[in-house]
Amino acid sequence: MKRLMTLMALLASVVCARAQYVTYNHDDAKMNQVTVMETGTGTLSPDLYYMLLHNSYKKTASAKNKLSFRTQSGIHIYNQVDEAKTIDTALVKRAEIEALNMADRQIDIAWLAEGDKINKMMERFKRNIDRIVTTGGTPSDKERWTEYYRVYECALSATKDAYMPNAQRKKEYLRIYDDVSKQNELLVRYLVSRHNATLTSDLLAATDNRTVNKASIAVNALGRWNSSRRMVRGSQSGGGSSGDGEETVGR
Repeated sequence: MKRLMTLMALLASVVCARAQYVTYNHDDAKMNQVTVMETGTGTLSPDLYYMLLHNSYKKTASAKNKLSFRTQSGIHIYNQVDEAKTIDTALVKRAEIEALNMADRQIDIAWLAEGDKINKMMERFKRNIDRIVTTGGTPSDKERWTEYYRVYECALSATKDAYMPNAQRKKEYLRIYDDVSKQNELLVRYLVSRHNATLTSDLLAATDNRTVNKASIAVNALGRWNSSRRMVRGSQSGGGSSGDGEETVGR
């Protein structure tokens, strides 16, 4: 049994050694064909074989070798070096510009400059909206102006979140500020008109409710007339004028 195992191991080692052995059989015809295909030098052999069966290939094989294509490819690649450098330089400059643009868009410097002014105008606008009902306006009027206020709040929020440069962002903030200022002026005019209308209504209501006492008016007028009459008599008597002191009235 041991001998059988030893014999099998020896046979397996021989087979493996035989499988790993590489032979090299040189073939001039194949080497010439490869040389012609790669560099264009050499001749195709046997000549009679190529003349009879591959005559057209024989005529053009040396001119269509791979060496010419490799040379042209190298020339084209070499010419692309300058273009690649130009493209790389342009891309680097573009990347620098975009980095500055990203930094400009991520920090809202425009709000730092204009935010306090806009917030004050929005607060003033909100206070005037709250005065609508107290000055004689209706709840529907207040709701209408409140919708305007919400529109401007939405515009400010959208501008803050927008991806835009600070110069453009500042323009948008100033436009919103101008619109809020105009609407606030209109609201102030509306409040003044409602206040004046309320005062006028109150005055008219007070005039309509007042009763006229004609007897009292006549008594007051008579009293004033008697007072004036006594003053005239006193001035005449003090001046030493003649007469009985009675004044006459032409009827």
